[in-house]
Amino acid sequence: MFEGDFQQRRPRVLIADEMALIAAGTRALLEPDCDVVGTVADGRALLSEAEILRPDIIVMEILLPLLNGLDALRPLVRKVPESKIVLLTAQESSWHVAEAFKAGASGYVLKRSQPSELTQAIHAVLMGQWYLTPLIAKNVVKQDVGGEQPKRKVPTVSTLTPRQREVLQLIAEGRGTKEVATLLNIAVKTVEFHKFRIMDQLNLHSTVALAKHAIIEGLVRL
Repeated sequence: MFEGDFQQRRPRVLIADEMALIAAGTRALLEPDCDVVGTVADGRALLSEAEILRPDIIVMEILLPLLNGLDALRPLVRKVPESKIVLLTAQESSWHVAEAFKAGASGYVLKRSQPSELTQAIHAVLMGQWYLTPLIAKNVVKQDVGGEQPKRKVPTVSTLTPRQREVLQLIAEGRGTKEVATLLNIAVKTVEFHKFRIMDQLNLHSTVALAKHAIIEGLVRL
């Protein structure tokens, strides 16, 4: 099925998806041609397991608890540069696509794609190519990820720092200040400062508004 080194051995795949049914279906789809070495359900577990397992391929959702897929991409690329990353997601906006490739993804497939397309994407990235599903290719900006970005209303989460996005996501998931501080290994006052700065930058005035904005921006699930 696969070429090059993978004619001699099956690619090792790590799957990251909060939805157990989706993860199980992805595993079943890939197992005829790949060795699925693990599945995880949140972004922080993904970082940990990827460093331990060092898979050839990581198939991951963008909407992951604790740390979303876009913010997990850069540390993944640093920790396991040999792993190729394919996004398997329902997020169809040009902004998500551009941010994913800019952060280090090699492939982008939609959950409404035909099942065979995921295998095609894995084959392409193992050959050193990029893969973008044809379902949204026409809607994505013509420039590559280093070119002009799609226009979006401001302010957006793209204006926040990675740490601010982490704090915003955890708050939007309903986690209290102390829990956020523990998860991020920072002081409670630091969380409160980040929350204040986020609200100021996004021109929002309540925790509910922050959560709603995070959902709209695709950081967390509804």
